[in-house]
Amino acid sequence: MKGIAVHGDDILDVAEYARPSEGGDVISTILRREVTYAQQQGTCAEYHQVDNANCTSDLDCVEGEINFNGHGRRTGRCVWYYNYTFKTCEIQSWCPVEGYAAVREPALVEAINFTVFIRNSIHFPKFKVLRGNIKYPENKRKQSKYLKKCHYDEEKEPYCPNFRLGYIANKARENFKELCQTGGVIGVFINWKCNLDVNASNCKPTYSFRRLDTRKDLPNSGYYYRFGKYYSKDGVESRTLIKAFGIRLDVIVHGHAGKFSLVPTIISIVTAMTSVGICTIICDWIMLTFIDKNEIYSERKFDEVAKEPMQHFSMGFGYIVDSGSTHSDLSDGVPL
Repeated sequence: MKGIAVHGDDILDVAEYARPSEGGDVISTILRREVTYAQQQGTCAEYHQVDNANCTSDLDCVEGEINFNGHGRRTGRCVWYYNYTFKTCEIQSWCPVEGYAAVREPALVEAINFTVFIRNSIHFPKFKVLRGNIKYPENKRKQSKYLKKCHYDEEKEPYCPNFRLGYIANKARENFKELCQTGGVIGVFINWKCNLDVNASNCKPTYSFRRLDTRKDLPNSGYYYRFGKYYSKDGVESRTLIKAFGIRLDVIVHGHAGKFSLVPTIISIVTAMTSVGICTIICDWIMLTFIDKNEIYSERKFDEVAKEPMQHFSMGFGYIVDSGSTHSDLSDGVPL
C-alpha cells in the first residue's frame, strides 16, 4: 500500500495507516530494518529518485501537487538537496525524507534458529473424530519439558509443533540470508489425509512449505512494511520511521477423511453399471431365464417380423427402381 494524505496541516503517509495483518493463520517476524530517526512535520527537499523531483527553478515545481510515489505535497519552491549538489522540489512532509536519511541495519541472521509454535487441530464431525498436531508423552512430568526442547522432524518428531525458521526456509527451497535482505511470504500447508478404517491415532498431519510472493529477481519482491514510533521532542511531535523486512508465514490447512460404508458402495456400483448399460442386460437375462412368465415378457419385448418374398425389378433404359421401397423420391436412381 502506498499513498499520501493531507489531514489538516499534517501529511499522512503509509506508516500512519497501514499495518501488517495479524491473526491465527498469519505469523510475521522482522529480520532487517531501515530506520529514519527524528522525523518531524515540516518542509524539506523531495527524494531525488522520485519522478520529476529534480528541478532548476520554482517553475519546475507545481504548488499543491502530490506525487503518490513521493513523500508529500509540493510547496512550489525549488530548493537545494541535502548534500547541496543539486536541487529538488520542496515538499511538506515528515522530514528528513526516508530515501535520504534511512539507516540500514544489518540483518538478523541469528533468526535462522528462531522457532515458530504452530498449534493446529481438525474435526471430522461426520465421523466424530477430533485430532491435533501435538502428541504429549505419556509421562506427565515430561510433558512440560517436551514443548520447550523438541523441534519438528518428519521422521523423529512428527508431533512436535516447533518449527525452526531455517528449516522452513530450507523446505521452501529458499536461502535464509537472502530472505533476511528482501523478506518473503512462505505458505505452511498442513494436510490431514486420514483413513478412518484403521485406528484414528494413525491420522496425523503432513507439512509442506512453498514461497508465495514474487521471486527475488523481480521489482518490489519480498515482504516489508512500515510503521512509526511516536514521541514528543521539545514539545514537537516526532517519530522514528521503521521499514521492516521479514518473513510472513501463512498457515493453510486442508483436511480429508474417509471410512468404508456398505450403502454408498452399493449405490456407486449400481450407478456405474447403469452408466454403461449393464443393468439393462442383467435385468433382461433374469426376466427371460428365471421368471415363470418369461414367455409373456418375451412376447412383449420382441416383435416377430415375417420374411417378405424376393422383390422383382423392372429393367429398361433409364433407372433401376426397388419396387419394395416406400421412398417416393427417384432422384437416387442409377442410370444404366
